[in-house]
Amino acid sequence: MAKTITIVMYHYVRNLSRTRYPEIKGLDLPLFREQLAYIRRHYEVIKAQDLISAVKQQEEFGAWDLPDNALLLTFDDGYSDHFQNVFPLLDEARIQGSFFPPAKVIRERKVLDVNKIHFILASVENKQSLVGDIFEVLNRYRDEFQLESNDSYYSKLAKPSRHDPAETVFIKRALQVALPSALRETITTDLFAKYVSSDEAGFAAELYMSTEQLRCLARNGMYIGSHGYHHSWLGHLPPEEQAQEVDRSLGFLAELGVDLEGWIMCYPYGNSNESLLEILKQRRCAVGLTTRVGIVTNELEPLLLPRLDTNDLPKRADSIPNDWTTKALNPLIRGDENQEGHSAVGNL
Repeated sequence: MAKTITIVMYHYVRNLSRTRYPEIKGLDLPLFREQLAYIRRHYEVIKAQDLISAVKQQEEFGAWDLPDNALLLTFDDGYSDHFQNVFPLLDEARIQGSFFPPAKVIRERKVLDVNKIHFILASVENKQSLVGDIFEVLNRYRDEFQLESNDSYYSKLAKPSRHDPAETVFIKRALQVALPSALRETITTDLFAKYVSSDEAGFAAELYMSTEQLRCLARNGMYIGSHGYHHSWLGHLPPEEQAQEVDRSLGFLAELGVDLEGWIMCYPYGNSNESLLEILKQRRCAVGLTTRVGIVTNELEPLLLPRLDTNDLPKRADSIPNDWTTKALNPLIRGDENQEGHSAVGNL
């Protein structure tokens, strides 16, 4: 019986040097090919349906029947990269990927604020100048929104992460969650128009997959799961809004023909709470994917499974097994490796 399942998450996967935004934090396509070869050499790639069945087996029998080196490939946010670059390679290798698009970007052709932030950061080399732009707006709206001082926000938010320097983390956190929502939207929209594009619909059509492309993925054996409707921090919403987010997402999946008797939720930003988990259970969600860094063991809550980022595995086909690969196959040295963490290239 298997002891672990490795779940790997991807976001942008593109030939970076040949795009308009070579500084975007994505995985270069040649490196994805190499990493896919490494994965196929050391793991057996399973399907989403295999993971769902394993969870049911664990609940019923206390163990699951999967290969010892089981691995699931997941792709967040519905990028056109996934259809144009990832899908052909998976299809050629006859392995499945699991894709999690936020419904809004497909239906409404709106660019998510989180993606606006990604491309703003990729378009401005001097991140401190962006901090200055934000400070200017805070000064203008300080009384209206009863804002704290600029220094207060910066000292609280500018904490370097495992992949980003302090000023980048400040920009992301300020524009994603720390400031009032109306002000966040105003700042992000203005900076996107200033530094990236004034044609949001056109940019969205280029950035995200279409409904037809998602249906093509499904027809060819790929899995489509939920990533919410608006790509919100779901754990920060009141229960009634959480339910609306989940239900609108499920309505979109139903249009694509996804089986909703047991389905997978991929939390935007990895964010959830107890009320959300209860809503998911009521709607027959089988698996929830977080951004906590780790590998799945049979002791973990099925709705709070950890994943590895693409940067946690080697990007050369001939690399020797790294620590995560070794831990996945050897329970004696595994220890308690699950930890709080977030993706380098995706949601944050």
